[in-house]
Amino acid sequence: MTGPNGARPYEGPGRRRFLGYVLAAPTLVAAAPLAPAPAAGAAPAVPDLTELLDLNDVMTAAALPTSGLITVEIEADGTVSFALPRAEVGQGITTSTAMLVAEELAVPPERVRVTLAEARPELLFNQLTGASNTTIATYTPIRVAAAVARHRLLTAAAAELGAPVGHLTLRDGTVHDRSGAAVGIGALAPKAAATRSEPVEVRLTAREDFTVIGRPHNRIDALDAVTGRKKFAMDLDVPGAKPTMVCRPPTINGKPGAVANLAEVAAMPGVTDVVPIDTGVAVRAATFGQCIDAVRALRVDWLPGTAEGKSDETVLRELAAAEPPMGLPPLTPHVEGKFTFHFRSNSALEPNCAIADVRPDRAEVWSALKSPVVAKEAIAARLGLPLGRVTVHVVQGGGSFGRKLFFDAALEAVEVSRRIGKPVKLMWHRADDARQGRTHPMATSRVRADYAGGAVLGFRQRHTSVATDFGHGLGELFTAMAARLPVGDIGFSQTFFHLTQSMPYEFGPATRLLNETDKGFNTGSMRNVYSPDVVCARELVVDRLAVKMGKDPYGFRRDFLRDARSRAVLAKAAEAGDWGRQMPEGTAQGIAFHSEYKSVSAALVEIDCRPGTVNRPIRDGVAGPRVTRAVFAVDVGLTVNPRGLQAQMMGCLMDGIAQTLTSSLHLRDGHFLEASWDNYFYTRQWNTPPELEIIVMPDTSDEPGGAGELGVAASMAAVACAYGRATGTMPTVFPINHGTLSFEPKPTVPPIPASPTDGLDQAR
Repeated sequence: MTGPNGARPYEGPGRRRFLGYVLAAPTLVAAAPLAPAPAAGAAPAVPDLTELLDLNDVMTAAALPTSGLITVEIEADGTVSFALPRAEVGQGITTSTAMLVAEELAVPPERVRVTLAEARPELLFNQLTGASNTTIATYTPIRVAAAVARHRLLTAAAAELGAPVGHLTLRDGTVHDRSGAAVGIGALAPKAAATRSEPVEVRLTAREDFTVIGRPHNRIDALDAVTGRKKFAMDLDVPGAKPTMVCRPPTINGKPGAVANLAEVAAMPGVTDVVPIDTGVAVRAATFGQCIDAVRALRVDWLPGTAEGKSDETVLRELAAAEPPMGLPPLTPHVEGKFTFHFRSNSALEPNCAIADVRPDRAEVWSALKSPVVAKEAIAARLGLPLGRVTVHVVQGGGSFGRKLFFDAALEAVEVSRRIGKPVKLMWHRADDARQGRTHPMATSRVRADYAGGAVLGFRQRHTSVATDFGHGLGELFTAMAARLPVGDIGFSQTFFHLTQSMPYEFGPATRLLNETDKGFNTGSMRNVYSPDVVCARELVVDRLAVKMGKDPYGFRRDFLRDARSRAVLAKAAEAGDWGRQMPEGTAQGIAFHSEYKSVSAALVEIDCRPGTVNRPIRDGVAGPRVTRAVFAVDVGLTVNPRGLQAQMMGCLMDGIAQTLTSSLHLRDGHFLEASWDNYFYTRQWNTPPELEIIVMPDTSDEPGGAGELGVAASMAAVACAYGRATGTMPTVFPINHGTLSFEPKPTVPPIPASPTDGLDQAR
């Protein structure tokens, strides 16, 4: 379909000239290889590893060989079609992608139809969504493909209108000549099509001529989302696919043994099938309400799970035994801290779900998948089918935060459909997500910083965690790129850790080490992965350093940050948030900084820890602090959609508040106590800041940086620092309310009574 892999663009003024391709097709289809990254600027004398190479560099390089398979197509009705090889799970990438296409083709973004590409094994690592990589990796190839299409349309219009290309103007999907004659791009598409694939040299729109990129734009799917027309997996009408749920074990990864009343449950109203599977006992029925009734009625002899008998306390002892050594304390003054971060749930709005139709010779699956190629390969292997006989449709998802990198619901749906020989529409109960789903692993972080005079002489951080599972495609990417990575032959988690954890301060020799233990839990990356915990611990110690060295927390950070860009974003947050203003006792400001994926951010928050004032009860009279004000400043290089970026940072802030103050899973006897949002305390309206300002800094680059995960770490750290200053005690356990169990746990042996907030009773 394209020229040689890795074809490089022509160099030219402003680096805007590129070599793309027009593909043989009955209508106009254009593609482009990925442009190389711009030359690196001047680095500090002792550059941090992530300044030389970070995770996004690795992911973008892995996508390079297949970037020419990303195509833009012009339809007969004048719309533009683009199958995005990434997953839209609420982050807004379909909108920003439509904006990129619209910029180069001079059409309104609303006329760009962005769909999600089915699993395409030939795309390899170009179809893996994560690490805020989508905009970074696709920014240039999407624009080049659209520019190729523009070039062909103008050439066809010149022949159609009898005018030189230089006399033509393309705007709003129509080509105009100087005489007033015009022709639409839909009519031109067949004439612009090619009978054979051929290279085309194009020039991208100059930045100063942008009319779409960089302008605030509403989401193209907003109306469908708020009116209920947007289709998620459970909204799809696949013939014969009936509601299916699974009765799951009481402990993590327990297995089903004998079922005492299988025939009795199979005879219940609406039930069509009851079948044991690897992870439990599946029930298929006419409605989800009937599935729930049947699941509750099952009597299963459960076998032990992989976390049998474990609790928060036992896991903490395992982590303590696995901590990497810090070495002997220095002779100079120093500060130290040890911080504990409990298990947390991804808690996406859409529960885990998938539709599957498995036949003897083929299979078809629908689900919100962020690693669809790996899912397709796993499904084909599970069924013993050739890869070409498995079709995996990527459906838009209602949230992910890392959860949908895993495809366990799809594998379960496939297993059930194969065993009963019928299509299924499988959905997890909300309690399943909390108790058997993927969790952010429990971790501890030890930090030591030594100083003398006005200098920080060294910084050490030792992060110890329950093992993070990277078996969703990212691990394979590391394996494929191993020879090009500067971190040596280390494990997946360590590779990820070292390619994402930056040291933005001039703190002398800085070392960060990760050790992981205990693979008995279903873990995964949660939004921003290691960074929220690592940065929270670091920034709390930075606050202590500032106090010990007699400096203001903001001024201390400003003085030690490594570059002007970082100092600018920190200064903007401090200025907009009126840093240092007088506040009542029991309230305080906190400020924190985080850099990642070619982007920088700073958060300033104000917190009220006074009982009986603005605080609201979490539940049953248990009060908690409230973040009353937040200012977040962000610099992502080039911003494609400022409005979308602001929305992302708002979501990151809510994640940060939750992880600092309220959100965690309590582990007891091999299971988590939380079973729904009525006892998994994500950020609520009462602890959302009434005053919130998101500041998007002016563009500082010609290329975009990562954004989707960026804001969590700075937000979490700022809230923690504010809490420490308001209470006079540095917090060391997160979330801060974890020690108070303010709810009555639901039963641990299914059936689990549904909560009024589950929303599943409404399915009846």
